[in-house]
Amino acid sequence: MFRKETKELNLKEAETIIGPSIKVKGNFYGQGNIIIEGTVEGKIKTNNFLLIGDKAKIVANIEAKEAKVGGEVKGNIKIKGYLEILSTAKVLGDVEATLISVAKGAVLNGKCTMITTNKIDEEKK
Repeated sequence: MFRKETKELNLKEAETIIGPSIKVKGNFYGQGNIIIEGTVEGKIKTNNFLLIGDKAKIVANIEAKEAKVGGEVKGNIKIKGYLEILSTAKVLGDVEATLISVAKGAVLNGKCTMITTNKIDEEKK
């Protein structure tokens, strides 16, 4: 059985939106869904879904429940569930997720690790 692609996140479902003209420096923590279309430097962490638009530029380590990456990320990405790397994405850093999809044309330079549910359970202890 194949997993369905992640659903598109609409603006009403997003708790935080960083628009294309916004630049954020520092650590960014959230509980809800986040859409990033601008520039972020620091650290990004959410307990929910993260959408990085195709024009976004991220220089940060990222942690999220699930994520879809379309822009440029310089930093490590750690996802508890499903990570989708789109064809427009350029990821320069290590990637860790339970399920990973990398589209044709995407750039991924770094170590790629698929974690098991056993490892997630051990980290919770």
